Parts: sequence; structure tokens; C-alpha cells
Amino acid sequence: MTLVSARDLMRDSAAAGTGLGAFNVIHLETAEALVSASERAQLPVILQISQNCADYHGGLEPIGLATLAIARRAATPVAVHLDHAERPELVDEAIALGFGSVMFDGGKLEYDENVKITADVAARARAVGVYIEAELGEVGGKDGAHAPGVRTDPDEARAFVTATGVDALAVAVGSSHAMLDRSASLDIELIARLRDALRGTGDQGGDVPLVLHGSSGVSDAVIVQAVQAGMTKINVSTHLNGFFTRAIRETLAADEKLVDSRKYLKPAREALAEEAARMLRLFALVSA
Repeated sequence: MTLVSARDLMRDSAAAGTGLGAFNVIHLETAEALVSASERAQLPVILQISQNCADYHGGLEPIGLATLAIARRAATPVAVHLDHAERPELVDEAIALGFGSVMFDGGKLEYDENVKITADVAARARAVGVYIEAELGEVGGKDGAHAPGVRTDPDEARAFVTATGVDALAVAVGSSHAMLDRSASLDIELIARLRDALRGTGDQGGDVPLVLHGSSGVSDAVIVQAVQAGMTKINVSTHLNGFFTRAIRETLAADEKLVDSRKYLKPAREALAEEAARMLRLFALVSA
């Protein structure tokens, strides 16, 4: 159990045809709640730290080392992953800290430049056994980049993976980051085509699994359809943050004299853990 590589979790989920929850860490309480969710569901989880989160904490090291420590104490398999790194040097820092997987996000770059930089980063990661994810067809929601109409082309996806040697690919199929409702419509047929296009493109002829970003805006039923069509890694942040924040609001509203932050963060941590456990079971196609 304890800290594992995302490589193993992704391989097992892809082989089983199930989804794997990858949830974003915002601060210590988030990491603790997500590990609790994994233990409650008795299912693995990936804890993700984004470039934005690292910047918020003044650097990757403080939140990264804390999250790795929490993962090592888990009773279930937990991986720690760098999410949406647009700076190659941040990828190098995550590898040095002990992250088992990283994502380099060149989605804003022109295709040829994305290929070149991603291939360089991937080569460094793979040389030390670190699993690497990349993005093709930028997932929207951050200042309106690539609205829901943009899609990743299956032929281009295969060429990109072949040229870069990445282990997993985040694709644009209709989701969008930071949505507050769950109304996004995914192109399920495209997901199946992308899955088929990436067969045999991985290390030693294996398949390269698909990653769904912006899943907070996707309903339970559509996520299940996406997993059944070929999605493996399901990223969620905003949806879970909502449970955490609403619990804080409710606790503070009930006691205006409350000043000890532990007393309102504890129920928030519990609310997040319950919903994250439910989502882990949903993605893994496990009946409640």
C-alpha cells in the first residue's frame, strides 16, 4: 500500500477498463481528506499538485513534501502527481522531490513547439522512471482557452504520442476547467476513437491511456460513459472544493464566535472525504 507510482495505478485501471480518480491538493487538509477517501472506498487515488498550487504555497517543496508524507502513511495505494506544469523546471523539481508522475502542459503552444518541449521533458522523466502525462488540444476554462467546441484529433494524438514518448495523454473532448455546474457534454464517440488511435503507442507496444481534465463539470452518468468508452484518469478539483467550502460556510454560520480554524476545517475535511470516496467508487464502476 502506501506511496506508489501512478504508472502502476494507470496500468491496472486501463487493463480493467475502469476509471482512476485524480484529485487536486489545495492545502494539507485536502491531502488528508483525499487519503481518507481512498481508505474509505478501499480504492487507489492520485493526489495532484498543480503549478498554481505550488505558486500559492511559495514553491513546490513545502506542499509537495507534506503531500508525499501523507501518502506514505496511507493504508491504500496513493500516488503523488504534478499537474499542469507549464514550466519544465517545475517538472525537474517534482522529480527531484520524489514525485512518481508529472504532467507537462504544452497545450497553449503551437503543435511543433509542444512536441519539441514535451519530448525533451519526457526524456528526462523517463530516464529516471517517472511517469509522464502531456496535453494535446488545450482543455478550456482557464481564461476561456479552447472553449468546449475544440477537440483533439485522433491522428494527431497518435503522432504526438509517438513523437514525444509520453505515457498518458490529456485530450480535449468537451470538458472545461473550473465549471460550477455539471452540464458539460462530452464527445463519447471521439473518446473511443482516441482510445483506439493510441493502442500500441506506449512503452513496449502497450496502450497510452487517456486523461479527462475538467471533470468537475461533467455529470456522474456522462463520466461513467466516458470511462466505458476509454477514459482512464479522471481529474477533479472544483467540484470537491465546493464541498469543502460549503461545509466551512455552514459551520461558521452556526457559530459566529468560532475562531479556532481546526473546528471549521475538520467538518470541511470530512465533507470532502465523503464525496471523494463516492467519486472513486463511481469512476471504478463499483456499485455504492
